[in-house]
Amino acid sequence: MKLVIAEKTGKKARIGIVDTMFARVDMASFAIDQINRDFPGKVQIFRSTVPGVKDLAVGCLLLHKQKKCDAYLTLGMVGKEKIDTQCGHEASIGIQMAKLAIGRHIIEVFVHEWEGRNESDLYSIFEDRTRKHAVNAVLLASNPGALVKFAGTGKRQGRRDAGQIHKQNR
Repeated sequence: MKLVIAEKTGKKARIGIVDTMFARVDMASFAIDQINRDFPGKVQIFRSTVPGVKDLAVGCLLLHKQKKCDAYLTLGMVGKEKIDTQCGHEASIGIQMAKLAIGRHIIEVFVHEWEGRNESDLYSIFEDRTRKHAVNAVLLASNPGALVKFAGTGKRQGRRDAGQIHKQNR
């Protein structure tokens, strides 16, 4: 699928990526690769790495102070224990607060360790979800109208699309 970035007077879209050391896969490498593939030469990427998911919000705030990106990706893994789920929820609330503070889209890309049937499946979730959200971040920053054609279509990140539900004639 070839995507088009809206021309912003020749200015490159600026995307901030904040990832974690706790994740078991280098999620940022997927995001950077996908952005460079789909939008060659049209996006400036700024990356910062923090220890874990609860550090992602402040990582975005600090990156925004330094680089003033148009949109951000927060990339992290939530462990499979009950306390990890709670920490993931707390991290999500922090990211929501950061969105409001900077007035920019921050796409939260979390993979929960329990999601995968095995490590191979879990790896594919990491890759699929990260790549799809990387494209979403660039479009939100540069051409949000491009997402309209996908409204209500059951798009998913991490697994196959669920598909659209159509009205049934009775």
